Formats: sequence, C-alpha cells, structure tokens
Amino acid sequence: MATYDGVFDTLGLRNWCDGGSSGAPMSMADLLAQTSGTENTTSFWDFPFPSLDALHDACGAIPQTRDLTQGLEAGFLALRDGLRVVVDPLTQPLSWMLREMLYVMTQTPWFIMLPVLLLLVYAVTRAWKIVGLVALFLAILAFVDHYGYAMETLAIIFVCAFICVLIGVPIGILMSRSDRMQRIVIPILDMLQTLPPFVYLIPLIFLFSVTEPKLYGIAVILYAIVPVVRLTDLGIRLVDKDVIEAADAFGMTRNQKLFGVQIPLALPNIMAGVNQTIMMSLAMVVIASMVSAPGLGILVLRGIRNLELGVGLVAGFGIVVLAIALDRVTKAALARIDASQSSR
Repeated sequence: MATYDGVFDTLGLRNWCDGGSSGAPMSMADLLAQTSGTENTTSFWDFPFPSLDALHDACGAIPQTRDLTQGLEAGFLALRDGLRVVVDPLTQPLSWMLREMLYVMTQTPWFIMLPVLLLLVYAVTRAWKIVGLVALFLAILAFVDHYGYAMETLAIIFVCAFICVLIGVPIGILMSRSDRMQRIVIPILDMLQTLPPFVYLIPLIFLFSVTEPKLYGIAVILYAIVPVVRLTDLGIRLVDKDVIEAADAFGMTRNQKLFGVQIPLALPNIMAGVNQTIMMSLAMVVIASMVSAPGLGILVLRGIRNLELGVGLVAGFGIVVLAIALDRVTKAALARIDASQSSR
C-alpha cells in the first residue's frame, strides 16, 4: 500500500487513479508485503514528501518526474526544426565572424600579428608599461608553443566581446530610459547570471551542429553579456540630476542629452562593464571547448580527460596570463577615460 493511498480514497479519486494506472506493475515492496501477508507501512520518520513519484505510487493517473522530463524533451525536439528556420539566419553572421577572425589571427605571421596587437594596446592605453607587459606575456606563450592556441582564444574573445557590447549597450540604454523595460530585462539578466554555463549548452547542442562556431559563440555571449547591460543601465541612471536639468535648460532634445551628456558621463561605468564582459568571455573558454571551441581551453580539457597534469597546468597558466593582460589593458583604458572626465 502506497503512503498516499488514503488521501486519494478520502477524496473519492480512486476510480480515476485506477483508470490511469490499470496494468501498472506493482512495486517490489508491495509485492513482498502481499506475499508475506503484511502491509507495507511507512513510519513517520520516513514519511516522503508528496512529490510526483510518491503520488504516482498511490495514483497511477499522476505522471512521474521522468514523464515531465521526457515531455519537455519531446516538446523541444518538436519545435527544433521551426526554431532552426528562424534562428539559423540570425546567427549565421556570428559563425562567419568567428571563422574569419580565427583565420586572420592564426594565419597571419607572428611577426605581423604581434606588432599589430601591441600597437592596438598602445592606442587604447597610451602606456608603454602595459605594452611591455602584454609583449612579455605573448612572448611567454609563444615560447612554450602556445601562440596558435592563444590567438584562437583571443579571436573568440574579440568577436564575442564585440557582439556583447554591440547588443548590450543599446539594451542598457533602453533600460535606463524606461522603468518598464528595466523590469522586463532584469529577471532575464538574473537568470543568465545564475544559470550554470553547462545548462546553456544543452539546448544549443540540440539546436546547432557541433561543427558550427556559433554553437560556442552563442554560449559565450549569453554568459558574458550581463555585466555590460547592467553597468550601462546603472551608469546612465547615476548621471547627476543637476547636469540633466542644465541640459534641459539649454534646450537639448532627449537624444542630444543621451549622446552629448549621459553616455559621456556614464562611460567609466560602461567601460567597467566591458572589462567584466571580457573577463567572463575568457572564463567561458574552457567550458566552450567541450563543444568544439578552439584555443587554450582545448588543452585544459585534454589535460583533464587524459590526466595530463603538465598540459592542463601550462594551458591554465596561459589563460591566466591572457586574463591579466586583458584586464590591465581595459583598466588602463578606463583610467584614461576617468582622467579625461576629471580634467573637464
């Protein structure tokens, strides 16, 4: 006898339950209790929570948990082809961008790519110390034959961080201008920020081919886009109200205030969001390697799978080196913005 049999008998639902469970196999505990002439009773200490499985034992018409999970899977698979028709064209440019950036950064000779990267660092930071630090880190990675893997990792980060900024900043601006928009987007951002990264990959694996770069590109973007959206919204909302009133007094339109006053004053917060987005993109590299993302994450994954301690540690050190370099560059750019804001 199941624990909750009496509940369904009291409610008069036994016929409905028996109709739903006709022919259902008897549990081993109930079978042993029946053959021994005793009832299968449950002590108060072991009384189960009324979960789907516990209720199903008493009433076969109630589905089990596995029925719920199988129903979700069947529903997703039924919608998959329709989703592909819509999502594939929208995400195909991401695959093109990743392929082209990977080709450029891995096929360009090192004696051209390294100076280009260092010039880019100087243009952003205007600090020779940061340029020297980045040059040292890249030289270390090249010295241990990880140059190609490092370029693949940087290519993924450049593309995904660029798309995060391209999408995230406008969303943050819309949130800052509309409380209703903020109330809609905040729960989505909370979900993206708390959902384990592996969960992103489950529907993406069913939706896209493993050979498509957009598979890992979308996973990285979903994981890393949250900071730039939140800090853009926060930065614009924190602009001094007196400055806004002064802009109104000068007769500025809403767009003039946005691009001439609010965004320039919110730029430090926006750049802080960009910094965090880049860091989170790099953090996703190892997880994305499980779905064919190239780069240093592949070596870390190989070290875990094959128990190659040295390979995993050296690749992990390479990721740390890249993280430090990117963090120093973005923070130096943020410091330049802060200095220019304070000098006005």
